[in-house]
Amino acid sequence: MKILMVCLGNICRSPIAEGILQHKAKQNGLDWTVHSAGTNGYHIGEAPHRFSQKVCKQHGIDISRQRATCFLSRHIEEYDLIYALAEDVYEEIKKIGGPNAPMHKVKMFLSELHEGSTASVPDPWYGDESGYLPVYQIIDQTCDAIVAKALKS
Repeated sequence: MKILMVCLGNICRSPIAEGILQHKAKQNGLDWTVHSAGTNGYHIGEAPHRFSQKVCKQHGIDISRQRATCFLSRHIEEYDLIYALAEDVYEEIKKIGGPNAPMHKVKMFLSELHEGSTASVPDPWYGDESGYLPVYQIIDQTCDAIVAKALKS
């Protein structure tokens, strides 16, 4: 299974989600490839935000080797499942994918925690360090739900 986590800049939320889901998949013996991308190119080539790295490291996950990449239309074909971490990101994925994109592969990330949810994971970029732990916890809980669902099927 190839999974792509997508947020806006690919330095805060989606790198955390990539790191957590990779970690949990490995712990549970799931043969998954997990990557992340952003819908804009502001940070291409940059490492995850220092506070994203710090909160992950505090939980035993090293995301320091990740580098920001830009979401491309071909990703919809290349990945089995794409998670949009925010509603505006979902809309951008739709735009980038074009009218014939297989959008059945794209889900709102938090819909795995609360079926049908269109809620967004808060973007900690706009605040200080204190915003990163709650975001980590939301993503961690949702990744638990994703793994639990996979193990049931």
